[in-house]
Formats: sequence, structure tokens, C-alpha cells
Amino acid sequence: MRARAIDARRAAVLGKPIAHSLSPVLHRTAYEELGLVNWSYDRFEIDEDALPGFLAELGAEWAGLSLTMPLKRAVIPLLDEISETAASVEAVNTVVFTEDGRRVGDNTDIPGMVAALRERGIEQVDSAAILGAGATASSALAALARICTGEVVAYVRSEARAAEMRQWGERLDVEVRTADWADAHRALHAPLVIATTPAGTTDALASAVPERPATLFDVLYDPWPTALAARWSMYGGAVVSGLDLLVHQAVLQVEQMTGRVPAPLDAMRKAGERALAAR
Repeated sequence: MRARAIDARRAAVLGKPIAHSLSPVLHRTAYEELGLVNWSYDRFEIDEDALPGFLAELGAEWAGLSLTMPLKRAVIPLLDEISETAASVEAVNTVVFTEDGRRVGDNTDIPGMVAALRERGIEQVDSAAILGAGATASSALAALARICTGEVVAYVRSEARAAEMRQWGERLDVEVRTADWADAHRALHAPLVIATTPAGTTDALASAVPERPATLFDVLYDPWPTALAARWSMYGGAVVSGLDLLVHQAVLQVEQMTGRVPAPLDAMRKAGERALAAR
């Protein structure tokens, strides 16, 4: 999948809210490193109702779009094609406008998670735990389908959420067992813990981190570190952050939109770190 070679000059991130997004920093850094001096990357606050009209107005100079909530599912009917990865979780975070004018959707969050873990030496685990049951949790399950050989335990707050996670497990061919959030401290003994909850949700678990923790993947990046990640690091456990995920999924987006491989991972990460430090 490659963007148009001649008139691919613009890209952007869409969502609501969007002012907090680090995507412009990451993508613009990539363009600078790759020598793409005529490329620009912007942000637009767009909701589900405004999305069809926005897409209809895009000209031939557009290469692609990054999508955040609440657009990852709403965009699907507006596309010509979506990848198997995106279809597996019914979520698109990347749209590429191809040379023949088609709109192709993909999900780089899932391979981004896998790449972020592999960067820390996590190629395979025999079990894992997920904290939470929202949209990010389904992407985490899809990532675990690629690297986890055994059971995944999802800690959730309601039976409705538990049922959703079990359904995603069946769909993704992952062995999923659900447990009540009240027992979430037990998750911290797993070989891999993926925290997918909003800021502050896991703070109370920090005091339950075992003396020799394994690997924590906390999808948050602002504020950072979370209380859980800080305690995890203090006890010597490996921590993968939301910035790691953001950078790895953005690398894949840049490569798809520009056709330039590899995208400058290190420069993009450093730019993201600087931007976060300045907040």
C-alpha cells in the first residue's frame, strides 16, 4: 500500500478531542528526517457526523489520515477496503489514499504493540493479563493473538464488559478468561500485564506490585510515568509505555503514507519525548 507518488503532500490526524495529539510532532519529524520538504501534517477536530463531509472535500494532494477516537469505527463504511488486521477488531486508525484513488483502512495499533514489545525483547509469552475492557483492550487481545501461547485473563468491572472480552477472544482465537476488577492485583504476577485503562485507574494497584515483576505495558503516556509504572520500574520490572506504542504505530503510518522505509523511529521517539517534557 503506497500513497500517490506525485501529489501526496498532505496528511493529518482526526478525532475529538485532538489538541493533545502528539501525532503532528511525530509525523513532521519523520518528514524532516526523510527529506520530504513538501509534506505537511495537521490536526483537525472532527466527530462522527462531520467525518463524511471532511473526507468528501479532500483533494488529490492528500496521502493519508491518522484517526483517533471516536472515528476508528465510524470511518469503516466510508472506505473502499480495510485490512484483515483492521477488520479483526473493527477499528481503523490509518487511512491511505492509494495511487488509483482508493481509500484503504488499516490498524497500526496492533502491529505497533507487537513491535514495541519486541523492542524490549518480548517475542512470546505463555500467558498474559489485561487491565480493562475498552477499545484498546480489544487491540491488546489482537496483539496477544500473535505472541501469547496460552491464557489471557482480562480484569473488568462488569459482566457486560466480561462478555465482550470473551467474545473478542473467540473472534481473535485467544483463550480469554475474565475476572472481577476487585481481584486486579492478581494480574500483576503475570509474565505480561497490559494496562488499557484511563489515567488514574490503576494507581491503587501500585502498592501490590510484586518484588520481582515481569513486564508491564501501560498504554498511557501523559501523565507519565503512572503510579503503577513508576513502582514497576522501581522494582526492576520492564516497562513499555504508551509513547512506545504511539511511536511504533506512527512509524508504520509514515511508511504506508509515504512509501519510504524505514521511517526514522529513533528521531520520532526523541521528538515525542521532548514534546511531552515541554507540557
